[in-house]
Amino acid sequence: MRDNTLKYLLVLPAVLLVFATAIWPLVESLRLSFTVGRLNRPPSLQQYIGFENYTWAFLEEPAFWNSVWVTLAYTAVTVSLTTVLALGLALLLAPGGRLRSGVQTLLILPFAMSPALIGVSFRFMFNPEFGLFDAFFGFFMPVFAGVSWLADPVLAFAVCVMADIWGWIPFLTLVLIGGLSSIPRETIEAAQVDGAGGWRLFRDVTLPQLAPVLAVVVILKSIFSLKTFDQVFMLTNGGPGTATQTLSHYIYFNGLKYGQIGYAASVAWLMVIPMIFLTYAYAKFVFRKD
Repeated sequence: MRDNTLKYLLVLPAVLLVFATAIWPLVESLRLSFTVGRLNRPPSLQQYIGFENYTWAFLEEPAFWNSVWVTLAYTAVTVSLTTVLALGLALLLAPGGRLRSGVQTLLILPFAMSPALIGVSFRFMFNPEFGLFDAFFGFFMPVFAGVSWLADPVLAFAVCVMADIWGWIPFLTLVLIGGLSSIPRETIEAAQVDGAGGWRLFRDVTLPQLAPVLAVVVILKSIFSLKTFDQVFMLTNGGPGTATQTLSHYIYFNGLKYGQIGYAASVAWLMVIPMIFLTYAYAKFVFRKD
């Protein structure tokens, strides 16, 4: 009896910590989403309004839908490009791949930088007056020198995508290298004996066996792309205008800048819905029995 009590007491601090930092904030944000919550009002004046915050976001707020489309476009582009480039690098760095030592050294660099620091770095590098890229274009392609990258909606979006890809490629590459290393060499050697070339070997042998790892990579990257905030905040702050305003930035903008924490909480819960499905899919792939 004493041993049973002790094991629960040992787990209790961790359970309380999870409750205080994860479960309680979720419950409180759900409650706030049904109220006219304001930062300058005490909890006693947070009037209950039902689903009005949700209906306002869906039916009356074009800025909400703009942030939805920006987030979906950002997620689709970053996930697809990062996965393809990471797969290419993984094939180069896999056992027997070419350029392994040189590329592997380059992969170490982004690990030392946080997303916010990456955003600041790219913001300076794309500065039209003293940025690295402006100097590069001024030397090799003068016609592109002096371009205000972050002042144009399309170019600013492209810069955000490039910063995200640069920061995520190392991690995804290492995951895919692990997946490639787990493919039995016997199947590859058997295909080579049968006369399979490089492309056919990749298409018919490597890719099917790597599919579960690729699925995990795509799902995991989708989760982080959907909730991206700090990198975009430091790079463009959602601008120019709202061209790069993701859902997370829209929630921050309404909740902390305008003080509409009730409406911000409702939008945050709308963002939780796709996260639940993606997390379920991720857990299903990671913890599958086979």
